[in-house]
Amino acid sequence: MRTFILGTDWGTDCDDVVAVRLLTRAVKEQKIKLAAIGINHCFHDSVASVDGFLTREGISGVKIGLDCDITDGEGKYQKNLSQYASVYHSNKDAEDAVRLYRKILAESNEKVEIVEIGFLHVIAKVLESGPDDISNLTGMELLRKKAAKLWVMAGKWDQYGGSEYNMVFNSITRRASYILCEKCPIPITFLGWEVGHDVITGNALRKEDVLYQVMCDHGSSGGRASWDPMLVLLAVIGNETEAGYGIKQGRASVDEESGRNYFETSKDGLHCYVVRLHEPHYYANRINEIIS
Repeated sequence: MRTFILGTDWGTDCDDVVAVRLLTRAVKEQKIKLAAIGINHCFHDSVASVDGFLTREGISGVKIGLDCDITDGEGKYQKNLSQYASVYHSNKDAEDAVRLYRKILAESNEKVEIVEIGFLHVIAKVLESGPDDISNLTGMELLRKKAAKLWVMAGKWDQYGGSEYNMVFNSITRRASYILCEKCPIPITFLGWEVGHDVITGNALRKEDVLYQVMCDHGSSGGRASWDPMLVLLAVIGNETEAGYGIKQGRASVDEESGRNYFETSKDGLHCYVVRLHEPHYYANRINEIIS
């Protein structure tokens, strides 16, 4: 069974929660194992709200890590979700996200797939990490040996020098995006802003569904753009073509100062980004069918 680590900003937007619903459904269908969730955007109730959502989904045993480099106060939906927490009741209960990534990779008997739907500084820190009490391997060595692929929702790839929130947000995210493209030794598939901005999901939920509560708390009861759910569904399917995408193969790069992304095509490049092959309703219907 394929093993996943999820990185999420779980903060200002609710499409992260829709994406986790997709993952929990895949776990229940025994398509994947969700080993850990690393939160890379810290709110007061970040950890408890992730645990609360997993609890309501009937999923247990997922380790939760937290990185506090990017910190805000109150989120829009975290407080209501935190009341359902069963294991992790505060941010202090979570492990450092970088250590958690390293631990999952080091202890895994099979190669792990990493799905990033938020900021990229945790995976960048992993890449730059050295040997420690968890493993005598550097982060790059751990990824090369223990990770199969990285799936990333970031960038705007329909223009050369595109600008997208997860990459350009601040100096931390800009540097992290640069490091990822420069140093990551495993294949990366990017899904960019242009792919998900007009695919609206979460607009057909039952009112008693906890996900509907999240959408309302966020102010998106009529649905939300589907960047993160599209990336997660793509990762769960595990094949770009089967998921309904074309791919552009080559080498991605990010300007460390501006966070703008660039791409040079190459048949043997480690990177690719996806291009939709269908109309928006095709992807929306697939996601809504699973989450409803």
